[in-house]
Amino acid sequence: MTRAASQAALSVDDAHEGSFWLDRARPEHLTAGLRKGLASQTSTDLLIIGAGLTGLWAAIEAADQGREVLLVDAGEVGGGASGRCGGFINPSITHGIVNGHQRWPDAMPDILRIQRSLWQDTLSFLEDHNGAGTVEPVGKLVVCTRQHERDGLATMASVLTDYGEECSLLDADQAQELVNSPTYLGGLFHDSSNGLCDPVELSWVLAMAALERGVNLVENAPIENLEDDGHFIRATSGRSEICARQVLLATNAYKPLRKRLRARVIPVYDHVIVTAPLSNSQRSETGWRDKVFGITDAGNQFHYYRPTPDGRILFGGWDATYHFGGRIDPRYEQSPATHRLLVDHLIETFPHLADVVITHKWGGPIDSTSRFTPMFDTAMGGKLGWAIGFTGLGVGASRFGAQVALDLLAGSSTERTLLPIVGKQPLPFPPEPFRWPIIQFTKRAMQREDELGRKGLWLSLLSRFGVGFDS
Repeated sequence: MTRAASQAALSVDDAHEGSFWLDRARPEHLTAGLRKGLASQTSTDLLIIGAGLTGLWAAIEAADQGREVLLVDAGEVGGGASGRCGGFINPSITHGIVNGHQRWPDAMPDILRIQRSLWQDTLSFLEDHNGAGTVEPVGKLVVCTRQHERDGLATMASVLTDYGEECSLLDADQAQELVNSPTYLGGLFHDSSNGLCDPVELSWVLAMAALERGVNLVENAPIENLEDDGHFIRATSGRSEICARQVLLATNAYKPLRKRLRARVIPVYDHVIVTAPLSNSQRSETGWRDKVFGITDAGNQFHYYRPTPDGRILFGGWDATYHFGGRIDPRYEQSPATHRLLVDHLIETFPHLADVVITHKWGGPIDSTSRFTPMFDTAMGGKLGWAIGFTGLGVGASRFGAQVALDLLAGSSTERTLLPIVGKQPLPFPPEPFRWPIIQFTKRAMQREDELGRKGLWLSLLSRFGVGFDS
């Protein structure tokens, strides 16, 4: 290992243990608008649990319908998955068009019409609510670093083109002309329906929009229990009790408060590092010259990386980790071995950044389903609803999820609720003690496919049943 590489590797040990996006003061006017805790007894028409993007969109949509809304979070606004992601945004509600095409080809025209309309409406909404520029629709580059991945990119391009998407296949020289990495053997640039955002700033913009609509928003109010008394749902948070006519769960990978959800949504930990701002020479050699966009690898185990608004590089992914029993613990957010591995992969991708300093490192659980797409349903006689399981692509799909959950709580049949993604539940994961070894076996099979370019019997069997495990 060279001296410069050693410097990069050593810097990660001293990096700030927390999300880069959350490492700043938030607007004072947002803090001033929050309710200061819960009263011992509170009543509301709709209680939303989780103030990430799904919960915030649900609060806005419900308030626009004239509903009284109380939005609570166990931590802070955007402090969960919404504030720890890479800031990639894709409006797809099917975890990408290719995944949707494989699962629901007949429904894809309706799905695409709905998601494209919602994408444009969301951009307009942000412009109208002091959020212009929060989301940048700049496209995304998918790169292959193994020769056998080129065929997969060609298939992806064919599917995207058939559905009217704008994309371009690139050879190695064309990919490296966009971004300078010796690892690129080709790529696919997806111009449409992809972009970047500052996810915490997006959360703050939505929180302000909710407050302007009269939503009551309370932080640091974990909900510990939900009970149906036959007429209302009673939620407890410490010594406080909330009496709600309906409840919407937007908890993602965190405690779902319904045991049956734990069979279909598992928490998988993902990790991220962020560099210090690059120097002029480092930026020049890295590329991203004409426009700034995000990049992902084409393999099962993939990285995602992007520039930040202040000139850093965010680099994450690869080592998805499931802990036995689906345990969630703040201690899992720091994984020295994984963060050091990400540094190695960053330097392999961009050797000229060998002397870069890592300033932030963190991790968090992703709410994963067996088909990669969210799930929606109701319980307690239609008084409890949920939208969870976005499997890492929830930034753009969260508004759709909020709308579906509200439709279901209202008992409404809409074009959204008639989609098969809503009506059909993902297959459950096996229970423990079988779940953990099966997931480890599947990860190894995915690694073999990445290395050899062949699925193998196990992954082929899972594909036949529409089951997957996404890194």
